[in-house]
Amino acid sequence: MKSAPYLLSLPALLLFAAIVIVPLGMTVALSFHDWGQYKGIEPVFILKNWREVFTDSYYAEMFGRTFRIALLVTLFSAVFGAPEAYILNRMKSPWRGIFLLVILGPLLISVVARTLGWALLFGGNAGLVNKALTGLGLIDAPLPFMFTETGMVVAMVHVLMPYMVLSVWAALQRLDPQVENAAIALGAGPLTVMRRIVLPQAMPGILSGAVIVFALAASAFATPAIIGGRRLKVASTLAYDEFLNTLNWPLGAVVAVLLLVALVIIMVGANRLVERRYGQVFR
Repeated sequence: MKSAPYLLSLPALLLFAAIVIVPLGMTVALSFHDWGQYKGIEPVFILKNWREVFTDSYYAEMFGRTFRIALLVTLFSAVFGAPEAYILNRMKSPWRGIFLLVILGPLLISVVARTLGWALLFGGNAGLVNKALTGLGLIDAPLPFMFTETGMVVAMVHVLMPYMVLSVWAALQRLDPQVENAAIALGAGPLTVMRRIVLPQAMPGILSGAVIVFALAASAFATPAIIGGRRLKVASTLAYDEFLNTLNWPLGAVVAVLLLVALVIIMVGANRLVERRYGQVFR
């Protein structure tokens, strides 16, 4: 039967529609409703919420901070994660398996637990980070990490770096170590080998990992909520506050929809860039 594949995939499609498409459609519809402190939500079609988000500089600041932090997290994840993946790729058994377990181990722990650990490390004068820096004589006064973008970036880099490492490591699996040895035998220096051989092979993995890390960082909630608190909001915590604190669900829906649309546009554009420029590497 020609229709057999469609019938077999129908339950999965219905489940996907029920748990993803329908809620998203309801959120978009909710964003056009009216809300008042005493009248609650009114199912009328208005553009007041969208107009408020686009005209108020407060929301522009929230989205700007969200994508700025996500960009910094992606950059630092690539800077530290790509060399780590290269070293992992050059390791031999059993060290490769041991260090791969070390990299994947944090993914087995709740994001909330890991972020609370960073909150303890950052915690003001009593934080272990400031105590260590002060004890080493590197700083005279404690550095502010809690409720700052710096603390949020550090914590999210730790949380999301495994995704970058795995993406780059998967791309480097196609790199034959003998190619590097041949280049060195022909007189190429270490920097030339990295620039002309390793980096082109790793770049598809770096870009793919950057897409994953950026999307997860921009939509993260637990880490910004704990490290940033109510003083330093991002789009996800702003939507949470609108839904559960002020109870302005339509305005929170606008923030959530705009964040989703922005991430989809960025991810689709980045994926097309990866496929267009580095598609031949995967063939």
